[in-house]
Amino acid sequence: MIDYILGVADPEQWHAENLKMNRNHYASWMIQLGGARLITGVAENIGVGVHFNPFVSHQNRMFKYGVVRARDLVQDILEWKSFYLSGRLQKPVNVVVDRLEIEKLNSVNLKAVTSAALLTMPSNFSEEELYAKICSLSYMGDLRMLFAEDKNKVKKIVQGQFHLFQRMYTPLLEELAARDVLRISSSVDKKLNISQDCGLSTTCSLVSHLPSTVRSKMRIKLGEEKTMDESGTTQNPSSDYLLANIVFCILAKPTNGTVALNLVIGRAVQKVLIRSKEEAAYCMHKILRHKVMVSSARQAVAGLVTSGAVHGLKYLASKMHKAWKSRFV
Repeated sequence: MIDYILGVADPEQWHAENLKMNRNHYASWMIQLGGARLITGVAENIGVGVHFNPFVSHQNRMFKYGVVRARDLVQDILEWKSFYLSGRLQKPVNVVVDRLEIEKLNSVNLKAVTSAALLTMPSNFSEEELYAKICSLSYMGDLRMLFAEDKNKVKKIVQGQFHLFQRMYTPLLEELAARDVLRISSSVDKKLNISQDCGLSTTCSLVSHLPSTVRSKMRIKLGEEKTMDESGTTQNPSSDYLLANIVFCILAKPTNGTVALNLVIGRAVQKVLIRSKEEAAYCMHKILRHKVMVSSARQAVAGLVTSGAVHGLKYLASKMHKAWKSRFV
């Protein structure tokens, strides 16, 4: 089954138009009770903002498509609000139409997940192990992995699309190597062997590239330290700078003997208090696991509600069949 994700400006309006052309894609009871408004409401208030229509047949191929508000898609890519669609975009995908510059925005997502994976990796590892860790982050805590997913799913994704993972992540790895964060060497099979600096300074740098929603929770759990940046500017829109400027009054004595009042505009910077790489990795792991658990539960409930009993049970049965084969066959 092929998955499509459609980012649209107004999901309710989009579903209203789609109902005119593809009414059979939706559960009949949802159409009768509320139509496009109910479909959108369930997706955004019960699920994580995505409505899926599964088991759609077209030209002898089966696919499902998800519809999400474009604003919510961008927010999840940049901030990992639900860590649902952002997780999907950390794996190889084909962007068919890109009016939102998703590929450019997704570079922030890829840098963040690379940093997250490196936080949890030892000092030496293989390229394949890194991609497996990147892939697994958005599945840990996923309720489907307990009983309704292939236990070898991550391994199959990475091994089946290894060259695509390389295309996505090699530029980031080379950038980190240029900054002496990583040391890279090639093996006989042209796969990379990687070693990383596990020092506190590098750990702080990796944490700084995590989305602000993750860093804010890490500050709550690990503590924070505040410093002052007098530049008055911030390059990263998702950084931990406080929005309010703090003005410092500095008395200076010019050469003419008068007293002048100089104003230095600065911003208070909140940083996660990092004591060790292991502590930071454990904290981040718990935060992401909880995000995935909540999102997967919400989306599962929304999926059962919106797909209807027949489609819902059919989809669950297909997932459980794969899970059963991976565990017992």
